[in-house]
Amino acid sequence: MAQIYIPTHGPLDWRALLADPQKQWRAGYSAQAAARSWEDAKGLPPEIATILGPDAELLLAFPEHKVALPGGSRPSQCDIFALARTPDQTIALSVEAKVNEPFDRSLADWMGTGTPGKRERLRSICTLLGCPEPPGHLRYQLFHRTAAAVIEATRFKTDAAAMIVQSFAGNHRWYDDFAAFCEYLGVTAARGRRLSYQLPDGRPLILGWATGDAQFLENTTR
Repeated sequence: MAQIYIPTHGPLDWRALLADPQKQWRAGYSAQAAARSWEDAKGLPPEIATILGPDAELLLAFPEHKVALPGGSRPSQCDIFALARTPDQTIALSVEAKVNEPFDRSLADWMGTGTPGKRERLRSICTLLGCPEPPGHLRYQLFHRTAAAVIEATRFKTDAAAMIVQSFAGNHRWYDDFAAFCEYLGVTAARGRRLSYQLPDGRPLILGWATGDAQFLENTTR
């Protein structure tokens, strides 16, 4: 994983970090909307700050941050990973930006015949989250993105971990998948609110569905 990061000068600096810049960097899509949102905020976007808590501030943000996971070479690539601070906590935050794209495949589809590496990865994620083996209809991306936040919380010795979906879709598309993931963890989902779950290591895990500003979906030359 990369350990040296270069500061951005605007949203276009985020483009080169994408797996497929030609396909993914388009007006109306999550990669560009998230980049514009975070650059415009010059800190935490307000919908993210609302979930993290009063007086939340951004310390550092890393676009397209990769976090190594057990059971294979493919990491979890967070749309944004950030270190944030409130008056009483430091927080390791992974952000999954969405417009119309789904949360990747279901666990059943991802597992397929269940290779040893995939079984190891799922076991490791469940251990991190302190949960039993999940049902196959839940979305894999929500699991590995949340695990990435927990892994980085341990690495940076933060007080809490957080996984927030930053949705720019006016119809909150795929919210039901997020709600099902929360329900599996025993948490009742609600848009725009801080949801809390206790991890096995005693740290709080913050979950949230943040509604991004639709202006960042508009076509722009910026």
